[in-house]
Amino acid sequence: MTDRLLTHLRHVDIAVPDYDKELDFYSSAWGLTKVADDSGIAFLAAEGSPEQYIVRVRKAEEKRLDLVAFGAATTVDVDTLAEQLLADGVKLIAQPGRIDTPGGGYGFRFFDVDGRTVEVSADVSPRKHRRIEERESIPVRLSHVVLNSPNLDVTRDWYARHLGFRLSDTIQHPKIGNAMHFMRINSQHHSIGIAQCPHMSVHHMSFEMRGIDEYMRGTGRVKKDGRARYLWGPGRHVAGDNTFSYFLDPQGNMIEYTTELEQLDEDTWHPHVYDPSKENVADQWGTANNPKEEDTGDHAFNDPDRSAFIAPPV
Repeated sequence: MTDRLLTHLRHVDIAVPDYDKELDFYSSAWGLTKVADDSGIAFLAAEGSPEQYIVRVRKAEEKRLDLVAFGAATTVDVDTLAEQLLADGVKLIAQPGRIDTPGGGYGFRFFDVDGRTVEVSADVSPRKHRRIEERESIPVRLSHVVLNSPNLDVTRDWYARHLGFRLSDTIQHPKIGNAMHFMRINSQHHSIGIAQCPHMSVHHMSFEMRGIDEYMRGTGRVKKDGRARYLWGPGRHVAGDNTFSYFLDPQGNMIEYTTELEQLDEDTWHPHVYDPSKENVADQWGTANNPKEEDTGDHAFNDPDRSAFIAPPV
């Protein structure tokens, strides 16, 4: 396994056919701030995060995941990772160089084992951000992203070997076997999840709220707004110990408000295997509005993403 050269999750970039509707939703109902918008591409920041943006939305004929971006500590680490990936036969989309997006920086893109585009960067200028106040029900930052894969365990092993991710916990159903792996690049329980699915796609994007009160207020606010379909919640997972409220955005991507994701002692942590068919594993509070299997399963699969090994145009 490579040394851990990644530090954190930076942003998730998506492409959608109805660009205006998607942008309006994220910049108003969901509580993100539009920092740039030009020629069918927009960058959206979280007020509590130093990241220049945490979601990029691009207008396209077909819905797809453009890329998932991670941070590295230094430009040397970026170059080191690129060299290691090349030596291991990983296909680079471009060699490391300057990045022409808000905040600039130095980085490169490559394909993961399923054909997703991944970006790694360093030396990105931080955005001026602020403390989110009590009862302010907008995201503090991007918490994590869960990716659907038709080759769950292969994808888990690839991220561990090539990018230094470590396994935190696994969801294993008695009828289907491994269903989801939670993986980390720092003390946060997971920055990515990998879910078993018939096809490659985004399972969900998750946004961290200030606390329980802000999480509940945000859940209620988005429910009342009506532009996103409310799926499942409010509740608290066992794996990660985080709260959850799941919605479908206007283009059918599943998104989550969460808070209190577990911070691990990495020196002593040992991965657990959880059975989601057991009571209170999916929702330890028992407060969620409906069992997950009744409404979120098919939506979590999302539409098939046909962008495997096709880099986004920008």
